[in-house]
Amino acid sequence: MALLFPARAALLATALVAGAALPASAQQVVNVYTTREPGLAAPLFEAFTKATGIEVKSVFIKDGLAERVKAEGASSPADILMTVDVGNLLDVVDAGVTQPVDSAVLKAAIPANLRDPDGNWFTLSLRARLVYTAKDQVKIDAITYEGLADPKWKGKICIRSGQHPYNVALTAAYIVHHGEAKTEEWLRGLKANLARKPAGGDREGARDILGGICDLALGNSYYVGLMRAGKGGAEQQKWGDGIGVLLPTFEGGGTHVNVSGAAVAKNAPHKDAAVKFLEFAVSPAMQSVYAKMNYEYPVITGAETDPIIAGLGPLKVDPISLVAIAKARKRASELIDKVGFND
Repeated sequence: MALLFPARAALLATALVAGAALPASAQQVVNVYTTREPGLAAPLFEAFTKATGIEVKSVFIKDGLAERVKAEGASSPADILMTVDVGNLLDVVDAGVTQPVDSAVLKAAIPANLRDPDGNWFTLSLRARLVYTAKDQVKIDAITYEGLADPKWKGKICIRSGQHPYNVALTAAYIVHHGEAKTEEWLRGLKANLARKPAGGDREGARDILGGICDLALGNSYYVGLMRAGKGGAEQQKWGDGIGVLLPTFEGGGTHVNVSGAAVAKNAPHKDAAVKFLEFAVSPAMQSVYAKMNYEYPVITGAETDPIIAGLGPLKVDPISLVAIAKARKRASELIDKVGFND
C-alpha cells in the first residue's frame, strides 16, 4: 500500500477534521478523537475507509482528551480515543471513558506487555528511548541504561528535563527493574554525568553533541527519523546525520519504549466499527504504512519499518509491562525532584 505524499495527507486530514463527505459507499461511520496531528493518521483513515466502506471522522484534541469525553457523557460521539504515551492511555482508562474489548485479533497481534490486560487500550506503534552519540569520540557499540550513571561519562551527557514524560517513563521503568533505592542512586549518578542542566528537547541533544557540549544524549527514535529525513529542515538533518545511535537495554531486559495507542470509548455509538478499526490498524500492511509515516516501530512482528529506523538496528523491546511502568510514574517524578535533577 502506497504512502501518501505529505500534501495529500494534510488535505485529507483537513477534510476529516471538517467532517467532509467521503464516498457515498461509506454507509457506516467511526468517530476518532485523537491527540495526534490528523495528518499522521490520515493514511490509516483513508485505507480503512477504502477497505471497509466505513467513513472515518476525526477530531484533533490537543489537550484534555479524557476531560472532554467525560464531559460529553453518554451523548459523546467518540468511538475511538487515540493518543501518545502510555500515561495518557492510562489517564483515559482512569477517567472511566473507555470500555474493554475482547478481540482475538488484537490479542494475537499485540504482545501482552503492550496492551491493557483488561482490553481497555492497545498499542499501535512504538518509540524507543535511545542514546545519541558523538560518533567520532564514542567508540562503543552497546550501552545499558544502568551504564549512563558510570562516572566515566562525567560531564558528557545531555538530556531534556527530567520531568518530561519521556524521562519520567524511563525512570519508572528503572523502578520496575531495580526498585526505588537503586533508582535514586542511578538518578544521582546520571545527574553527576550531565554536561549541562537538563533543557531543550531530544533534537537539541543531537545539536549539542555536534556542538561539542556532550558525547551522549538521550533521545527518542522517531526524532532520528524526523531529523535524518529532513522534516525539520537542513540544519536538523545535519544534526541527525552527524550523530551515532545506540539502542540501549536494561541489564537482563530490553530497550525501553513508549507508545502510541488507542481505546474504544465507553459510550461508542459505533462499537463494532471501532473494533474493526483497531483490528485493521494492526494488520501487517497498515502497520507498515503507519510506522513509516511516523518514523515509529510497528507493534507487530514482521511489518516493515521506515529504512531510517530499520537502519538503527534490531529493536529488542523490554518485556516489562507498560501498566507497571505507568503505575510507577508518580514515584519516579518524586525521585527526580528529590535528587534535584533539573537544578
